[in-house]
Amino acid sequence: MLNNEERTTKDFDSHDSGNTKLVIIFCTKNSESTIESAITRVKQSLYDPDVVVVDGFSTDNTVKIAKEFEKTIVIEQPVKKFPGKGIAMRAGLEEVLFKKYSNNGKSIKNNVADDNKTDNKYDLALFLDSDIKNLSREWVDLLVEPIFKEGYDMTRGYYDRHPRDGAVTKLIAKPMLETFFPEAPHFQQPLSGEICANMKVWSTLLRSDNRNKTPDGWGIDIWFLIETLMNGFKIKEVYMGYKDHTSLDAYKEEVGNLRIMAEQVSFTILDEAVKYNRFDNYKNAIL
Repeated sequence: MLNNEERTTKDFDSHDSGNTKLVIIFCTKNSESTIESAITRVKQSLYDPDVVVVDGFSTDNTVKIAKEFEKTIVIEQPVKKFPGKGIAMRAGLEEVLFKKYSNNGKSIKNNVADDNKTDNKYDLALFLDSDIKNLSREWVDLLVEPIFKEGYDMTRGYYDRHPRDGAVTKLIAKPMLETFFPEAPHFQQPLSGEICANMKVWSTLLRSDNRNKTPDGWGIDIWFLIETLMNGFKIKEVYMGYKDHTSLDAYKEEVGNLRIMAEQVSFTILDEAVKYNRFDNYKNAIL
């Protein structure tokens, strides 16, 4: 009999969403203005999700607000580093798979090669950005259903955005993917923070980190995309409508504020290109 980590989408009963166990992971930092509505809305999903909040040392009321919800685990990002999105996302997966941070203070070894040590009870894990102002239950259902009903392994959201949004995607991620990973340029938003996958995918990606190279910061989203493709999983992009998020305010008037993100994304793609012997593809680029 397969354990939850080994289950694939073919095991899901497409007529009964109540049988699919979903967990939603929010990575937060000073998200008090949006986290309450975010958790409230996702819990209205047909899939009745649990929630894990990985907080990056917020100085506001984010943690206090999140802890007021039932079926919600709040953990602290294990390393105090900013940007630390990659650290937080990995910690969220380790919590879901191993109860690494909330197991009454008892740390379980992160030995992803040993399925017997998993504490996972979920079929799917979904990452959502915590700063989305217009998040709705429909976003959850839209991202889950292609895995649940159509046999995809991962879904990634794409959306309409402010004209000044997405500079790193437009100027760094997509051109570099076209050069080094021609399997990927058709993705509209390769840096999407809305990512859902079955647990086989997530555990495989943790195993792929055999060089301890999971990006700590902003490179994590593109790393997940490339590693998922290179491991042969099926990905579908899902149109979510318009995305309104608070982080846009930090760079809407000054795109230079995205310098660190641009640097981390570009070096993550280059690191992956070296790993998969694609670096020489740059010779085919028009200089």
